[in-house]
Amino acid sequence: MTPLRIAIALGTVCAVAAWQASIIPESLMQMTVGPTLVPVLVVAGLSLLTLIYGVSAWRGHQTDESVAQEHSPLPGATQRFLALLAGGLAFVILVVPLGFIVPSTLCGLSVARAFDAPLNLKSFCICAGIATVTWVLFAQILGVGLGPGLPWWF
Repeated sequence: MTPLRIAIALGTVCAVAAWQASIIPESLMQMTVGPTLVPVLVVAGLSLLTLIYGVSAWRGHQTDESVAQEHSPLPGATQRFLALLAGGLAFVILVVPLGFIVPSTLCGLSVARAFDAPLNLKSFCICAGIATVTWVLFAQILGVGLGPGLPWWF
């Protein structure tokens, strides 16, 4: 597919997403943040990025990868995929016994490893910080039922 066709396909997906976000029913409870806020913001952001990409493709600034002679994956593609899969699987298996933060940190580390980040203290602190802030924001502030942050025995 050419970049312009990709932009048109992305625009179509954004239009369908906007339609889906518009038919989400309003909550019967009086809430500051309703159920439509996040989907509408995500669709708006993705639509803006699609528009920017479409203009860039129209101007010819996007490369057409379909004319390349050979398509071969980068070295280590299998290990990257397995790291992503292992992180997601670890999260699903460990979220009930260990709470939200520990499995989220492990999942974040596996995603970081899949993108060639070193597994060191800095990566651990960043992933643990993101997991903790996410849990506090959604579970404590917004009241989303994510379960406990840490296991009961911690």
